[in-house]
Amino acid sequence: MQRGERSTTPRPFRSNGFTYPVLLVVVAVLGLGLAKIGPLWEEAVRRDREQELLRVGELYAQALAEARRESPGGDGAYPSRLEDLLLDTRFVGTRRHLRRLLPDPLLPGRPWGLVRDARGAIIGVYSQDQRQPMAMVGLERGPVSLPPANRYSDWIFGPRELLITAPRMSATTP
Repeated sequence: MQRGERSTTPRPFRSNGFTYPVLLVVVAVLGLGLAKIGPLWEEAVRRDREQELLRVGELYAQALAEARRESPGGDGAYPSRLEDLLLDTRFVGTRRHLRRLLPDPLLPGRPWGLVRDARGAIIGVYSQDQRQPMAMVGLERGPVSLPPANRYSDWIFGPRELLITAPRMSATTP
């Protein structure tokens, strides 16, 4: 090559190190943003699960009340297993008080706690979650009356008139 002529071979790209610090700043800002949003998101998820617990608990309370109210012979018996709410064999035809057993929204992998009467029949269900509820006031939802509670496990879902006088006999699984 002669003096003054330009080379036709491309020169390698030279970086002045500007991209790396900018990328670090962007990652730091995203991390701070997620740190601020994380607790809010967790609270929203927990609030949704609490509302789902109230909805599912109300369904169980209605199913238990219906099973007792429609008991043949007027004996007013409650089921001895949750599965009896799916297919009540006390009737000639098929009678279903629930379409399927619904899991505990707060602890999906754990079974419901069961409240039994002196005869061993199920009169209520409750979540076994020991955390403090977000709703700290008493709640009235359909057939369910929930007093203010310190733990989710204090909320018992069952027929209102029976749960007022009945102590929690056992906390067994189905």
